[in-house]
Amino acid sequence: MLVLPATLTNVEAHDMLDMLSQALSREQDGAVTVDASPLKEFDTSALAVLLECQRQAQASGRSFVLRQAPPKLQALAKLYGVDVLLPSEP
Repeated sequence: MLVLPATLTNVEAHDMLDMLSQALSREQDGAVTVDASPLKEFDTSALAVLLECQRQAQASGRSFVLRQAPPKLQALAKLYGVDVLLPSEP
């Protein structure tokens, strides 16, 4: 399972995406689950990071699940119309 940090804004997005990409390349088996519960401060960059992580997972033939997304992240995803692209579980 991949765990997001407490803060994921434009400032952290590039480094976070690099770390997630490296983790995805190390773990080649099974579904990719991202735990978003630590997120406290974020912007639309968090959505971009998650969508890219999902794209990389699907490119390697793996499924992607977002776990424990904060309500504000869910609302932001819905506002931008990407909520249907990010399958989530409680």
